Amino acid sequence: MQEFGDFANIDIDKLLKTADSQFARVEELQKAMADLVGRAEDEDGLVSAGFTAAGLTDLELHPKAMRLSSGELSEKIKQVVRDASDDLQRQINSAMNDVFGEEDNPMRFVDNPDAALEQVRSAEAAYNRTFEDVMGELDRIRRRLDL
Repeated sequence: MQEFGDFANIDIDKLLKTADSQFARVEELQKAMADLVGRAEDEDGLVSAGFTAAGLTDLELHPKAMRLSSGELSEKIKQVVRDASDDLQRQINSAMNDVFGEEDNPMRFVDNPDAALEQVRSAEAAYNRTFEDVMGELDRIRRRLDL
């Protein structure tokens, strides 16, 4: 009878427990991410903003901000909103690092598409090797059975 290599030694209970644990952690991540709010304020305290996955959720303008020119106020608002969005992104990355670990965090590919492409190429190469191994084994079986 043909052996199954390393697959014969898999601890199914451990595999299921690990999968259950990972699903629970992902569920916790989803709940935590729903509560994340990126916050920022300009250096003068005239403009502050809150930013969530839904976008800008809070914008506060100090009465003194109305003394600024429309261009100055516009620039302050845009910068504070960008900073709040960046703060949210940092929080998301941190939460995902907690769940997946830094090495396996899928967010690490957001700023590095070349690394993502390298991962895809590596997976493709592994798939191709496996496919060739399986097809070779099937061909040997076919020849042995004289089909």
